[in-house]
Amino acid sequence: MFNLTMEAIMTSLMRFEPLFSEPFEDFFKRVMRPARWEVEAAPMDIKLDVAETEEAYTVKAEMPGMKKDDIHVEIDGNVVAISAESKAEKKVEEKGKMIRSERYYGSLYRSFTLGHEIDEAAADAKYVDGILELTLPKRATSRVKTVSVH
Repeated sequence: MFNLTMEAIMTSLMRFEPLFSEPFEDFFKRVMRPARWEVEAAPMDIKLDVAETEEAYTVKAEMPGMKKDDIHVEIDGNVVAISAESKAEKKVEEKGKMIRSERYYGSLYRSFTLGHEIDEAAADAKYVDGILELTLPKRATSRVKTVSVH
């Protein structure tokens, strides 16, 4: 009645995977995994908002957890560089015994180029609630002077 070849049988075979095998595997992998301590996430990058008016640029940089003494801003013409050093230490003690001590040391750096040169002398920086706000006045542009040749 049926005339099936071995090749026809092999191509029609499917691998059986029980419906619940994957969730159970994941559950046991999580249960059997060694305990891990949750570490506060360290800042990875500096997120920026830049606004422009006729007179100046306003830059808002998200830098949560930083101390204002650890933040540095450099202006070179129309290039602005923001850098910061971050240090955090955490100790957890129970009943006078230390069960965990963690340290994080890192640095952040971000530079960007603006469309106009900045008047460095009039630039201003404030750091409040994890936001660095820079007010960067544009340098007065010099007019092109035409020189006649004699």
